[in-house]
Amino acid sequence: MRRVLKRLVAAAAMAVICAPAAARAEGYVSPWAAVQFGGTIDADTLRADVDRGRTGFGVSAGGMGGGIIGGEFDFGYSPSFFGTSNDFGNNTVITVMGNVIVGIPIGGTTGGGVRPYVTGGLGLIRTQIDGGALFPLSSSSSNNQMGYNIGGGVMGFFSNHFGIRGDIRYMRAFSGDILNRIDLGSLNFTRLSFGVVFR
Repeated sequence: MRRVLKRLVAAAAMAVICAPAAARAEGYVSPWAAVQFGGTIDADTLRADVDRGRTGFGVSAGGMGGGIIGGEFDFGYSPSFFGTSNDFGNNTVITVMGNVIVGIPIGGTTGGGVRPYVTGGLGLIRTQIDGGALFPLSSSSSNNQMGYNIGGGVMGFFSNHFGIRGDIRYMRAFSGDILNRIDLGSLNFTRLSFGVVFR
C-alpha cells in the first residue's frame, strides 16, 4: 500500500512539473482600499444603520485555472466601522473569506486584457467594540460570526504582471451577538473597493 501511495505521489509531482505553462493556475495578489456603505444591524427589536461611508483596506489573493474559474482568499480590516471612538471606543470589523471566483479573460491570460468576474463564498466576520459613551457597561466586547459574501468586479491588466481591479461585494453575518449578551442580530454591509493586481 505504501509503495502504491509513493508511486501515486511521484506521478502527481511529475505531472505538475511537466504540465505546460498554459495549463497551470494563474496566481495573483491584490491589495485594495474600500468604502463601505448601506450597512445595517438587523434584529427583532432594533434596526440600526452603521458604517455610512466608513473606509477599510485589505488584500485578496487567489489563482484561476485557465483564467476562468478558481479560488480566492479575501482579508478585510475596517477601523472605526460602527462610528467615532467617542461613541463606540476603538471598534473594528475584520472579514476573512474563502471564495470561488469565475471570470472571462477577454484578451487572454497573458499581456494586456480585461477580466470581468463574479465571486462568492463563506468565512468569518469578527466585530470588536472597546467601550465608548454608548456602551459604558461593555468595556470590551468581541465576537466571531460565520458569514458570507457575494459580488463581482473587473480586473484590467496592462502587462503580464500588473493591473488594476474594481470590486463590489455584499457581506452578511448569518447571526450573532455584536456585544456580549446583547443580540443585535445579523450585521450586513456593502463594500466597494479599488486596488492593484500583481499576477
